[in-house]
Amino acid sequence: MLKSVVKFVAVVVYLLGSVVTHAEDSSGLSDYPLGVGDLIKVTVFGEENLSMEVRLSDAGTVAYPFLGELKILGLTTGQLGESIRSQLADGYLVNPSVSVEIIEYRQFFIYGEVEEPGGYPYQPGLTLQRAVAIAGGFSERASDDKFFVAAEGDGDRPPVKVTINAVIKPGDTITVEESFF
Repeated sequence: MLKSVVKFVAVVVYLLGSVVTHAEDSSGLSDYPLGVGDLIKVTVFGEENLSMEVRLSDAGTVAYPFLGELKILGLTTGQLGESIRSQLADGYLVNPSVSVEIIEYRQFFIYGEVEEPGGYPYQPGLTLQRAVAIAGGFSERASDDKFFVAAEGDGDRPPVKVTINAVIKPGDTITVEESFF
């Protein structure tokens, strides 16, 4: 009987732990860090003059009414919304409601042995295989296993060899090597 109770308690604790972990993972909050070139929309409900669409500058900043130039490079949309909300609540508005959404992600770049090398708008869930498809597919001389990705901001590091199913992020630069046979 005691063994049954212990097993039952262990199962309940395990299930509760799974529910808590799942709730944290599915909070719906974006962990995407804003970067240079992202186009965002800031909406302050009931305040049309404070709502705007703006692209992050090369310095990772945006000019915002009343608040001036805001450095937002690396913030998530939730963090930015809270920052703007708290600053507007500090002497400008009573209980402002702010939301921030990404209208257009910054580009990823692909070159080498693809039909149409260049920069393309990032799409959430992008893999190397999808990136190649966006770039018109492989050229006749493309290697089937020599793919390299240089992550944005990793200028000092050499590109990393990846597989066709590798996840691509905004700002990444992909190289598809030539096959020698």
